[in-house]
Amino acid sequence: MPHSTSDAGTPVQYLVSLADVDAHLFEITVRVTDPTSTGQRFALPAWTPGSYMIREFARHIVAISAQSPDGVVALVKTDKHSWHAAPCRGPLSLTYRVYAYDTSVRAAYLDARRGFLTGSAVLMRALDQPNGQLALRLHHPDDPRLIDWRVATTLPRAALANADPADPEDPEDALVGKFGDFVAQSYDELVDHPIEFGRFEVVRFEAGGRPHAAVIAGQHDTDLSRLAQDFAQICSTQARLFEPESGLAPFAHYLFLINVTADGYGGLEHRASTALLCAREALPYRAMTGLPKAYRSLLGLASHEYFHAWHVKRIRPQALIDAEPSIEAYTRLLWIFEGFTSYYDDLTLVRSGLLSHEAYLSVLGETCAAVLKAPGRYHQSVAESSFDAWIKYYRQDENSPNSIVSYYAKGSLVALTIDLTIRARSEGRYSLDDVMRLLWNRFGKSEQTFGLSEDGFGEIIEDATGLDLRHELAHWVEGTTDLPLPELLLPLGIQMKQEAAKDEPPSLGIWTAQRGHDLVAKTVLKDGPAMRAGLSAGDVLIAMDGLRVNETSLKNQLGRKRPGDRVSVHAFRRDELFTIDIELQAPRPEIVTLKILKTGSGAEGVVEHTESRRSAWLGTSPTSATVNPRTVS
Repeated sequence: MPHSTSDAGTPVQYLVSLADVDAHLFEITVRVTDPTSTGQRFALPAWTPGSYMIREFARHIVAISAQSPDGVVALVKTDKHSWHAAPCRGPLSLTYRVYAYDTSVRAAYLDARRGFLTGSAVLMRALDQPNGQLALRLHHPDDPRLIDWRVATTLPRAALANADPADPEDPEDALVGKFGDFVAQSYDELVDHPIEFGRFEVVRFEAGGRPHAAVIAGQHDTDLSRLAQDFAQICSTQARLFEPESGLAPFAHYLFLINVTADGYGGLEHRASTALLCAREALPYRAMTGLPKAYRSLLGLASHEYFHAWHVKRIRPQALIDAEPSIEAYTRLLWIFEGFTSYYDDLTLVRSGLLSHEAYLSVLGETCAAVLKAPGRYHQSVAESSFDAWIKYYRQDENSPNSIVSYYAKGSLVALTIDLTIRARSEGRYSLDDVMRLLWNRFGKSEQTFGLSEDGFGEIIEDATGLDLRHELAHWVEGTTDLPLPELLLPLGIQMKQEAAKDEPPSLGIWTAQRGHDLVAKTVLKDGPAMRAGLSAGDVLIAMDGLRVNETSLKNQLGRKRPGDRVSVHAFRRDELFTIDIELQAPRPEIVTLKILKTGSGAEGVVEHTESRRSAWLGTSPTSATVNPRTVS
């Protein structure tokens, strides 16, 4: 167990060992100096902040025992993720092994190539103990294959935490270094610093007045200089949004932990770092020109998670402050905290000069199309989507497009609607940026112990801008009608159109997926012709009008039809063959285009100064950032 000077008097100490990399096992020991007289309780969280679904991390525990100086201590499991150790003389050590083979950013992974853990997934809480400083030791493995492994994390190292401020350490040592001793001031802080183990490349840069680093694990061939420059642009732009005078970021340093796989995508925010999962093709390479879509998506993901350092990790909904990690924490405000972040992630790319106005509007059009093509937007509001995230958004099935709306995607469009409304009604004096800065100054800057109340956002808008939008918010947030974006975009010289794809054939009202040799009805759209005829999700389409179909031939056959024509479809439901007749409908308008109109084109509503209004929203030129990339092998 830890024996460094940093843990002297520390009531709870953790030891993390890479017990068996081939079996994917971490071994964790939790040492409690003074267990309670009635026995000591331990519990592993059931979810991790930022991912609103019960994950049942305790299911990965494969062995567990307890011991004191007097020998083995009886241990009783009291529920799915909690244990009770019998009364004993301290210190008490709880030791357990965790199976870690989840490549996502939410849990833990270990093999002979790399290791990763999110604290919530592996580190038990010692209940009834003081919520004070905790010590953690990462034990260097004895396996000779891992002799050169390093550790990357923003969890404070004990040596640096106790260092003399008059003799500052190299800030690089705070992010990447050897196995060893670490400290945290609370359990919440302990599990809010993910840890990467292994061999990886590091690129460092400065932004927001703070040292940053990106760690890239996995096989790749990355232009690290380009990655650092672009990340620095994003980080500096966001820091200036919240702190326009100083441009300072709210942490001592920041770390991007990037795990490279064949086709991964995802991210999870933390207070001074983020874990990212990206496809190999998404990383920039030395011969790359322009901004390919895959790399743009990676930049948008990094921008999203970095924005969370302010908005979610420090500005928080009251309902998520001191949330119990063993049960759900309900809030109707994820449309603000995830939706607004989704709005600013790509907006940051254009404001930092990485995207042109036209390219940004193309991306925005894709978001609009994703929301408008799914019938679920008529049946669930973004507030309801937020509240039910635990059981619906994170547990989607074949009917989800008919019944839910994304608080990420539609939430970002609500943010856009609010932003453009504020700009129009204040004649350009205020914007959503002012609202974000007020949220930061009121709830986040000093990391207050209180957050935004469930019904407090209308007041925030009024305090920041002088505008009362409560009536409009009730429709946009609690209602299910479409947002007034075409009317709001036109004064900026932007025309919004929703239309079917060119040469799109008549529609059956289904979304299909090719699974091996089978063409499957993935989703049957609500009130569409296929649903009215009796087709269901999961049915396997065999033939149409007597001809066998796959994705290509089905589209070709439909292309020879007109809306109103009837077709005979042969399909299997499980192992039963059936035939139904379906009347085709006009193709669905699933494409949204946002086009910049030329001033004087005669389009109704286009007024003078549209370009200046558009530039006030999107920005006009690349931002400057202090970039001095260096690679460390």
